[in-house]
Amino acid sequence: MVAAAHPGPAAVVTVIAALLGVAAGLPAATTACVVGAVAAGQLTIGWVNDLVDLPRDRASGRADKPLASGRVPADRIAPAVALAGGACVALSLATGWRSGLVHLLLVVGSGQAYNLGLKATVLSWVPYAVAFGSLPAVVSLAADAPGWPPWWTAAAGACLGVGAHVLNALPDLADDLRTGVRGLPHRLGERTGRAVAAGLLVAASVLAALGPAGHPPLWVWAALLLVVALAVLTMTGRGRWPFRAALGIALIDVVLLVGAG
Repeated sequence: MVAAAHPGPAAVVTVIAALLGVAAGLPAATTACVVGAVAAGQLTIGWVNDLVDLPRDRASGRADKPLASGRVPADRIAPAVALAGGACVALSLATGWRSGLVHLLLVVGSGQAYNLGLKATVLSWVPYAVAFGSLPAVVSLAADAPGWPPWWTAAAGACLGVGAHVLNALPDLADDLRTGVRGLPHRLGERTGRAVAAGLLVAASVLAALGPAGHPPLWVWAALLLVVALAVLTMTGRGRWPFRAALGIALIDVVLLVGAG
């Protein structure tokens, strides 16, 4: 069940939410609610994704997918989604109605819209842009004095989300095309997709590094150099390594945001 929930991306998104909560100075109880809500929401997104993709995964012989291989019976997914979904709603609203609605509608809602149809269209990038761009607002609106985050945090999140989406899809382009999926990465192709993703990831890092007022300290420039190295890996790596590099850039971006306060 854990493997069917896409645990790697789910864990990274949850850690990002936790670090953003620390950076925003949220009370410990509020941070715990944000982290729990994000974790539960990511579980529902991952499980629904594998359930919707089950016919395509079986047709493509995806032995790495627990549902497609039969290691997890499909009838276990709906109860798990209901349980995690209920926890997600309760914990989201516990952070305050503003933060809760943004999380449920823009973050989780975008993920499920991707699962239920947008994945196969040219608009496949939109849910990633909206969800990742909205995540900082989930945290800032949960504060004692709720407010929207600076524009550059939303822009950095959107760039990061779309870049990660493109890289995550590249290893499966051939299988997806055979089963009728033609999202943005499939229309770009592997070579162009890698270039576009690398550019978006670097743009996200630049926004996170240079968005705050004042002169960036030396460690910020060192972080940007590491981002460039990881971006090169997104251009040259094989298999899942480009996506793993994208997750690494995501965590660096969060460190930059935490450093910015």
